[in-house]
Amino acid sequence: MFSFLAKKAPPAPGIITAHINSQPITVDAKETLLQAALRQGIDFPHSCRVGGCATCKCRLIEGKVKELTDSGYLLSDDELDQGYILACQSVPQTDVRIEVDLSRQPPQRSVTGRVVGQDRLTGDITRLRVQLDEALPYRAGQFASISIAALPGINRTYSFATPVQPDSQVSFLVRKVSGGIFSTLINEQGVVGQPVQVEGPLGDFWLRPAAAPLLLVAGGSGLAPLLAILHEAVAAGETRPATLLFGARTESDLYALEEISDLARHWQGMFRFIPVLSAAAADAPWTGERGLVTEKIPALIEPDTHAYLCGPPAMIDSAVALLRRHGVARENIHADRFTTLHDSLAAAA
Repeated sequence: MFSFLAKKAPPAPGIITAHINSQPITVDAKETLLQAALRQGIDFPHSCRVGGCATCKCRLIEGKVKELTDSGYLLSDDELDQGYILACQSVPQTDVRIEVDLSRQPPQRSVTGRVVGQDRLTGDITRLRVQLDEALPYRAGQFASISIAALPGINRTYSFATPVQPDSQVSFLVRKVSGGIFSTLINEQGVVGQPVQVEGPLGDFWLRPAAAPLLLVAGGSGLAPLLAILHEAVAAGETRPATLLFGARTESDLYALEEISDLARHWQGMFRFIPVLSAAAADAPWTGERGLVTEKIPALIEPDTHAYLCGPPAMIDSAVALLRRHGVARENIHADRFTTLHDSLAAAA
């Protein structure tokens, strides 16, 4: 008589197992830990999904992951030493085990509203004004997920461009992205009157209390959360010295100049605004700063500077490296990477 021991079927090619607090899930090829966890019903703490907020940080106990972006400016040295990673930017290369505090998922609300205004600011940036049906509390600097009736099933994330208003009206700066369905609609077609849904708040990009000098650096539509932060700070009577660096390609790409001038007039301490053009023609009448906005950072750093950065990933990475090189502590650098869906798909690929 012979006995046979049943063999367990081998896992399908390309399928990896991740244990999240001992709960096993499968991770498809090129899928991040966060994508896999959410797909399988785990309420994993998350916010931006593009490596800009650290809400999804978790500790890698075992295994290897490929990190799609540098998380060094979001995680402390101690956290990095302990093996912390960002789930939204980590693609497992082997079976992995991670630990995460699942109670950290911040409360969010979904509020309906209606588009009440579209204001063209530049050739590719439109201010979208939305009247909410009820209040949505958030901190200046945070962002939200937005969907519009004209594009059912599609949502995109944008930063609030103003702090909370008494009338519950919010606004977002939408930059047209090549091939972007949502941004093209907002920039090229009339949507006033369209029903919208706003879900949030999301992210942990907001002004931390301190007396240290502020260095705020924005690129393109990355000015939105910084405007909200500055408005809120003015209302609170902020007195710390502040410098706002704003990078654009040409003079026609600069916007919100009157709004910034008004902020400067009402700021209780020293306030400097430095616009920088990276692609102005040599014979253009521009007399201000030229070059990359990040090139201006070293001359503006003070020993105890606190930096707030918002813009495309390349700008953020360069700015963080410069700040760290010039002695700014990691915990005093706060960044919000404006990553498009196209950027995320390209990084995953």
